[in-house]
Amino acid sequence: MSKGADKRPIVIRRKKVVHAHHGGAWKIALADFMTALMALFLVLWILSISSDEQRRGVAEYFSTPLVTAITGGDQSGSTRVIPGGGPDPTHSDGERARIDISQHTRPSLQERRFFTDLQARIESAIEQDPELRQLRSQMRFDLTREGLRIQLLDTDQRPMFELGSDQVAPYMRSLLRTMAPLLNELPNDLSISGHTDSVPYAGGYRGYSNWELSNDRANASRRELVAGGLDPDQLLRVSGFADRVLLPDATPIDPRNRRIELVVLLPEIADAIRNPSVLGPQDLVEDENSAIEALENMPQADIAQ
Repeated sequence: MSKGADKRPIVIRRKKVVHAHHGGAWKIALADFMTALMALFLVLWILSISSDEQRRGVAEYFSTPLVTAITGGDQSGSTRVIPGGGPDPTHSDGERARIDISQHTRPSLQERRFFTDLQARIESAIEQDPELRQLRSQMRFDLTREGLRIQLLDTDQRPMFELGSDQVAPYMRSLLRTMAPLLNELPNDLSISGHTDSVPYAGGYRGYSNWELSNDRANASRRELVAGGLDPDQLLRVSGFADRVLLPDATPIDPRNRRIELVVLLPEIADAIRNPSVLGPQDLVEDENSAIEALENMPQADIAQ
């Protein structure tokens, strides 16, 4: 055979591989997973920097029924910041609701938001003043059944008043006059109360005592607020409690008991102060019968104690 016959053509067959399209579902799943992780990290970060009061507000928000949330937390249809109401809760005939104080256990969600905003404005105004900034540790904000309570506490190093008198310290005067315009923006009434520690005067309670001192300091605070721009008509109650209402975390002689309490009152609380309910003869009979029934049902061992 010839050499040319041995040289056969070499045919190389290359199989063409076609990759099938598997879809991008895994990409969507990965994106969802990363988004969920980012949301989790943001929630954990916000919780770590938020205060106890802010966390309670968030919990209150998510525990609100859907209908109440949609209506803004007010079933009366009122457009006021503090929810009102009238004889018919579906109408806004009258902004002051007729509420049973015994059933009103705490401010509503909308009232909490309103008071939290007021607290933030007061704290911001104090933070902008280098002198007042040092007093922030002597202030306490909390919500009570009466409304937003602002406590101005004494310390031995920085007392709010001259020792044993109602002479307002200069920084206390500046603090009250800074707060006055912010409180004046509210339609709510204001209550002012003075408190002292349990250190008695030399003459006891027969002469000038802690009762007069606490009342005089409350009045001195009232004068400074009015001088700072507070509307006098918003002042509903000025009182002195001497040493009868001590701080829960303080001893009787703790200087922090020497304090001024400002309470931004809820509308229904202000109405109850202006118009205290009077018990009639029938109410007294029912109360007496209830007391007798309670005693009859009480175990004898408890009665002996």
